[in-house]
Amino acid sequence: MALLNVLCYPDPRLHKVAKPVAQVDARIKKIVADMADTMYEAPGVGLAATQVDIHERIVVIDTSDEQNELRVFINPEIIWASPEKKAWREGCLSVPEFYDEVERPAQVRVRALDLDGKEFVIEADGLLAVCLQHELDHLQGKVFVEYLSILKRTRISHKLKKRTKELSGER
Repeated sequence: MALLNVLCYPDPRLHKVAKPVAQVDARIKKIVADMADTMYEAPGVGLAATQVDIHERIVVIDTSDEQNELRVFINPEIIWASPEKKAWREGCLSVPEFYDEVERPAQVRVRALDLDGKEFVIEADGLLAVCLQHELDHLQGKVFVEYLSILKRTRISHKLKKRTKELSGER
């Protein structure tokens, strides 16, 4: 499997809206495998295809401590969200080393396709609910920092742009 390049905020490609997957075929299965390898290597608990510059509705998540319970969501959609909200400290592979509180619905119900192209519905709370909402935001072109104040967002953007320039040898 191949490791994919994770786009870093504020890359404009992170704001592209992902298109539905037409058919779960060998190409999609390869993308899923590469995304899983990339997520585990990072290490992270979730990755949306948008983050690796693939603008199709694909998400991989593994919230297990052992990182051995990969969940695949193709064409996922939230079909219900609880009115109750909960704040979680979130981070993102596309926003390295920055974490902040984001308030989201405490529970969600998501419909998606699995790797065999079969539809399933999952109800989630806790970390899985947060991850699902976070990754589905990516598919809509939204990064978690957009829930933060403009001041925090601007500060993060400037720091990441500066880091990118330093890593590429620019001045």
